[in-house]
Amino acid sequence: MATKPIDKLCVGAIRSLVIDQINKANSGHPGMALDAAPAMYALFRSHLVSDPKDPGWINRDRLVFSSGHASALLYSLLHLAGYDLSLDDLKSFRQPHSKTPGHPEYGVTPGVDAGAGPLGQGIGQAVGMAMAEQAIAASYPDGDKIMRHHTYVLCGDGCLEEGLSQEAISLAGHLKLNRLIMFYDMNGSTLDGPTDDSLSEDVRSRFLACDWRVLEVEDGNDVEAISKAIEKAKQSRVYPTLIILHTKIGYGSQFEGTSKTHGSPLGPEDGAFAKKRYGYEYPEFTVPEEVYAEFRSTFAARGQKAHALHAKAMEEFHQKHPEEAKLFDDAFSSDFGGRRPDWSKVEIKEKDATRNCSGKCLAAIHAALPFAFGGSADVAGSTKTDVKGVSAFSRANRAGKDVRWGIREFAMSAAMNGILLHGGLLAYGACFFVFADYCKPALRMAALQKLPAIYIFTHDSLAVGEDGPTHQPIEQLASLRATPNVTVIRPADMKETMGAYDVALNHRDGPIAIVLSRQNLPTLEASSPEKVDLGAYFVLEQKDPDCEILATGSEVSLALDAAKILSEKGIKASVVSMPSLERFEAQSQQYRDSILVCPREKRVSLEMGATLGWGSYAALNIGVDTFGESGPYAKILPEFGFEAGAVADKVANFIGGK
Repeated sequence: MATKPIDKLCVGAIRSLVIDQINKANSGHPGMALDAAPAMYALFRSHLVSDPKDPGWINRDRLVFSSGHASALLYSLLHLAGYDLSLDDLKSFRQPHSKTPGHPEYGVTPGVDAGAGPLGQGIGQAVGMAMAEQAIAASYPDGDKIMRHHTYVLCGDGCLEEGLSQEAISLAGHLKLNRLIMFYDMNGSTLDGPTDDSLSEDVRSRFLACDWRVLEVEDGNDVEAISKAIEKAKQSRVYPTLIILHTKIGYGSQFEGTSKTHGSPLGPEDGAFAKKRYGYEYPEFTVPEEVYAEFRSTFAARGQKAHALHAKAMEEFHQKHPEEAKLFDDAFSSDFGGRRPDWSKVEIKEKDATRNCSGKCLAAIHAALPFAFGGSADVAGSTKTDVKGVSAFSRANRAGKDVRWGIREFAMSAAMNGILLHGGLLAYGACFFVFADYCKPALRMAALQKLPAIYIFTHDSLAVGEDGPTHQPIEQLASLRATPNVTVIRPADMKETMGAYDVALNHRDGPIAIVLSRQNLPTLEASSPEKVDLGAYFVLEQKDPDCEILATGSEVSLALDAAKILSEKGIKASVVSMPSLERFEAQSQQYRDSILVCPREKRVSLEMGATLGWGSYAALNIGVDTFGESGPYAKILPEFGFEAGAVADKVANFIGGK
């Protein structure tokens, strides 16, 4: 148990605020929030470095609640620590438009460093934060003086059972992220019952096998023992550290140690019972001044002192290294200080795969923005992210900017979120488009948190060919387009690919998915990098057209070929390149009407993917609503109707039928 009276009082206050929030809302998860309170108090009291007056201070320690259902604990701590979170805010727990939502949401609550909720994703985000801290520190002279902090993450059994956790844990150990510290609340319970029902692995051995240091605290209520473990973890010079906390879920409740306390309020009677066990005899939502004073004299004072020292270090950095300091400031600014690639240096060929052009664009981006940071999930040679002259980020080379994610698409995506939440780096990740499904949960969190992650998805259609239906994307475009805050761009050629990256660098309110071809595509005479941001524009405009063909990606050149055949049949078809439906919908009604000239009944969509969603634009939707087929793409595409003559015939029959 807490040995000092002030510790006992503070932990009692934290736990009581947890109970009060959840009881008032009649909704929430008291279990972990109660049993992990001593550990998080020890962290705030003696270790965590942050400034409640400036929650966005760039050199603060990061804290991620991967077990986001323990949000009431985090809100209690933030309130007591002096963040802009009042008791009235705590009383609004889980209510609409409050600063205390059911799970932590980035940008909603001061002091929340990452959104969390889907179990395990907080671990991945914390790994990304730890990577960012190391990469930034190694990239500047005197880097350790301007970027040096720890990343802490709280997780539970549920987080560790999610597959993502193993991807992230493996990566963190491989990279030797020694300033990453994870608390594992080993409370023996999940929602459905004891962890024994679903988990029997040796967690300690699992982490040791992944090159982590493992510490254990046998009594999760022992504040001093926990604090000593944290101090020991902070001294690690090689390995990330796991601190296993042996606790009882719902500590203090009549039902402690059981799953009954996981996701239901204790209620007035059991809440009073628990508070009595804590020795906390104050009315609801009441905190004695001694508790606030303790947080001010420890957490707040430590943070303000560290913040002032960092400000002085930044002044010296600007004086000694003005050029590097300007780059550092630009890296943390919302628009990168106006830095942009010189696209004129990107060679445009008569015919090339858009994935190849993407690689050239990345080279131009790295040249102009040295803080670009990303790579591929083990297919760099195919996704063209292996940029010449960019070294790999590794445990031996922290200054590298090419990340070898390994075959870990989910961890790559979650870590990208952490990198962007940390700030100071432009993050991108690449894989084959069909594996966007492995990225999707973290990509969704990027969208929810409005993080400008850049996804490079190659091998975008049936034209993947011989690898067959397992590798040929069908439903992925529709899935991404259905996700709020995601911008999908499928460029038709090299010029549109440059335009896609330009949009990505200017877009800061959500992830960008750039979807690229494996096969060579012709560079179109009428294509335009600048018009990509409009979402749709004419590449062939007819006066008084009989129909319009709306196409994306590789199908734009196909649509133009079909339009030539239709012209020979006496049918005038305008062709619209529509690289981004989201960007098109963001334009004015006047602009959209100027593009969609024909009525819907005379419009045709053409895309090698699911037709879902295209019905709102066109009456005839030429696409793929089955899985693909294995074989050379030159044989497969005609079989699925993606051949100029077949498309022209479908359009002619459609027009004739009208």
